[in-house]
Amino acid sequence: MLVIKIGGGATIGADAFANFAADVATIDQPFVIVHGGNAEFSALSDALGMPPRMITSNSGRVSRYVDAATMDAMLMAYCGKQNKRLVAAFRRFGVNAVGISAMDGGIAVGRRKPVIRGTEEGKTRVFRDDHAGTIEQIDTTLVTILMNAGFVVLLTPPALSTDGVPINVDGDKLALGIAEALGAEGLFFFSDTPGLLADRFDESSLIREVDASNPEAALESAAGRMVVKVESAIKAVERGVGKVVFADARIAAPISKALAGEGTVVSKSNVVSA
Repeated sequence: MLVIKIGGGATIGADAFANFAADVATIDQPFVIVHGGNAEFSALSDALGMPPRMITSNSGRVSRYVDAATMDAMLMAYCGKQNKRLVAAFRRFGVNAVGISAMDGGIAVGRRKPVIRGTEEGKTRVFRDDHAGTIEQIDTTLVTILMNAGFVVLLTPPALSTDGVPINVDGDKLALGIAEALGAEGLFFFSDTPGLLADRFDESSLIREVDASNPEAALESAAGRMVVKVESAIKAVERGVGKVVFADARIAAPISKALAGEGTVVSKSNVVSA
């Protein structure tokens, strides 16, 4: 069983959805697919007169500020447009897909952060109305019921807080939690790069293998948003997922090619090559 995370970058649109759908239709394995929607979220926020606001934490992590109104836009972008566009693409290729959010059936429940301190446009602020959250519990009951009934589940953030409020959670961490809970043999992260790059501006600098038993060295290879992805990959391998692959979402037959070895493979080994 594989868990596939499809990123939400601007270059991952209708053509990529069709490529994933056509590929899944040819592979005789059970899948759970987690997807993002960041670019659509940003575009919709702009259209609604709520341009994205970014907060830099004291540790240097950059995240999006999501108040109640912005959360409504997130629900529209993630659970609405992206999720249902994917459902349409998969069903067009004969895949019996169903789209749900991590809120449905209590799949992902967590804690809403009551206070966030950080800087916005160079000014230090305290945010008390952000819908940022951390996943604390994964329940795959609904996912398993749907899979046993023959559906391919297309799952998206947000999750739900313990007090019943939608929370913005990291899609990579959601995929990690699902992979762990289901005992997945592999966790695949697809984005708008061919894998983990030694130089994020040079796609020819692909790192073929990463040793999860040496996390410090692995994290040195990451930059920007890839840090979170590499952290999730290391945790997945440590917690029993057989391997994690970073691969290209922009190509034909993306899953088949990743299964054949394209991209960056993260696993425990004694020898790491690049």
